[in-house]
Amino acid sequence: MSVSLVYMILTYDLSPLESSTMSQLLQRTQPLLDVPALQFWLDKAVAWGQADRPDTLKDTCLHMSRLKDYLQQLLTHINNMSSTSETMKRLPLLGQFLGRLCWNPCVTADAPGRWLLFQCLWGLYSEHPGDAVEAKANQWIRKVLCQLATEEDDAAAQALMKRTGVPPKEYHVKVLRKMVAMLQENIGKSCSSLVDINYRCSCDNLLAVSEACVPLVSLPEAAPLIRALLQQPATCVRAALSQDFLDALTSAYSSKCVLLEEQEVVSLWYHSLSSLEEAVLSLLECVLPDTGYTPQELKRQLAQSLLPKACAQHCSIFLVVNDIFRSFLKQAEGNESLKYLIQTFSSCFFRELALLQHKTSGSLKASFPQSPQSLLIPLWTRPSEMPQEAWRHHLNWLSCSLQRLTEEEEEGDEDGSRSPRGHLRVFEAWFLLIQCAHWVQVAVQLLATSQPEDCGPPLWLLTFYHHPTNRGHHRASQLVHAKEAWDHLCSLFLAHPLPVDRVQSLVTLLSPKPQPTSPSPFLILSLLVNFCVFFQQSLSGSTEILQTVVNRSGLVNEAVCVLSSLELRLNEDSCLSSDTNRVHLRIKALQNTLTHMCAALNPANTHTQTLITEPRSRKFILDAGFLRAPLQNDK
Repeated sequence: MSVSLVYMILTYDLSPLESSTMSQLLQRTQPLLDVPALQFWLDKAVAWGQADRPDTLKDTCLHMSRLKDYLQQLLTHINNMSSTSETMKRLPLLGQFLGRLCWNPCVTADAPGRWLLFQCLWGLYSEHPGDAVEAKANQWIRKVLCQLATEEDDAAAQALMKRTGVPPKEYHVKVLRKMVAMLQENIGKSCSSLVDINYRCSCDNLLAVSEACVPLVSLPEAAPLIRALLQQPATCVRAALSQDFLDALTSAYSSKCVLLEEQEVVSLWYHSLSSLEEAVLSLLECVLPDTGYTPQELKRQLAQSLLPKACAQHCSIFLVVNDIFRSFLKQAEGNESLKYLIQTFSSCFFRELALLQHKTSGSLKASFPQSPQSLLIPLWTRPSEMPQEAWRHHLNWLSCSLQRLTEEEEEGDEDGSRSPRGHLRVFEAWFLLIQCAHWVQVAVQLLATSQPEDCGPPLWLLTFYHHPTNRGHHRASQLVHAKEAWDHLCSLFLAHPLPVDRVQSLVTLLSPKPQPTSPSPFLILSLLVNFCVFFQQSLSGSTEILQTVVNRSGLVNEAVCVLSSLELRLNEDSCLSSDTNRVHLRIKALQNTLTHMCAALNPANTHTQTLITEPRSRKFILDAGFLRAPLQNDK
């Protein structure tokens, strides 16, 4: 055989028309195969593999057309069998025959022949092996496909490369690209399980193809195949990807050995629970212990993680991420950094959901199945979606609704009918409030300009946000102390000149106290910052109060974070009216003051810090015991 002829075989590819014709032939022909015919072709394969002579290569080429016809018949026969065991019982020499063809470079270099050969292998692969024969067949097929995908030296391949003059690197790249193309074409078929349940479903190929892709995940040539596998719609219960493939791809992506596009990363998380868990844990490890993130930087970091976008696209991904946050929060309810992380993540998720135009009652209910449904839409409605005059009425309704939930819980405790369900409802309502904390921020803003008769509902909402569990029935006392702090701030911002004793009293209130009836220092700090921004006080007077109080209490960095969070929320919602310019000018002036204070306190590090009070490790998250449930189907 001439060098040019062999090289034509090596570089030959199926045209779309030929591929379509072959597919039709596979569907129409249903020949009866017998053992003597298989024995004939097995003898040929043995003879072709035992000698490397011109006459052997010539005989192989002369029989190639008939061999492909036989492989077509064989493929149809395999697909018509109900199981691999039945096929092997009918044709016991089948495995030996296919194995010998796999190691014949003349057969594997011919594109149509190689395509049919690999189709036969995939047809024998069992997604759920029913006996030892099928399990052993699976193991053998995986081994053959993996070996065919590697660049190990092979005597027959070396001989072919020598005769054709094709460099080894070029040969392997060509074979690899053709193998990838065939695999990709094979998974492009539509599901056939609904046509005839007696026929082998074409989705079974997905598992075998993904198994064959395991050794290829880090190769650039395999990128189209990986993309096709990840984007394959899960329309059938059999359309499952190999866990080995998903694990290998996750490992390669985590170690930066493979580059994935955004949608491919999202698809990987959708198919692999372990990969999604790894991404969330990595985000928590990156964000929570790092004291250098400003609110704006945190928002940017979350957006770059792609997790909010993935959650918006797939409800099942959001449910898993939300479960991680929920379990974390149950063991660290006082961690302000964690609450702010959840709040910022939810804001990014909300924005991605709005871009997809999925913000409907149905989609939200599917994403929050455990939340009180009566509160879901009212809390997720952003302040910018209603007139500013309606804020107070909306806040009053939210506060009253949450208060009824807590009262029902407390009544159950008093009459001895304490129910875990009642406590769970209160926790889920609080968890939802954290995710929709824009209304907590609005409550603090309104408290800075409220009259005494109007401050009750927003003050209750703010107290519940910081003290949700009512341990020891201290909520009433905490609310009284929060009202006292509010009164104290009102009198302080109305006083001229600044009374030293009242400033010191406020500093005392901001100091952490072991008494459970004491309000959270962060509650009072957020009130202080909002008074400085929104209260009708001169800028110089507000600056003096803020500067004096946070300096004496040692909460300069925390005040910077609260002020930056306020600015971020106002910019996102664009919900201010004619007062916009005055408010933003006051925020900038106060930020400049605090920045200079940070520089004076920390000359070596002027970067502002977030409210990191209790860093957590991955071990803490894993010990919480919530990384166990599989991904739920999207609704």
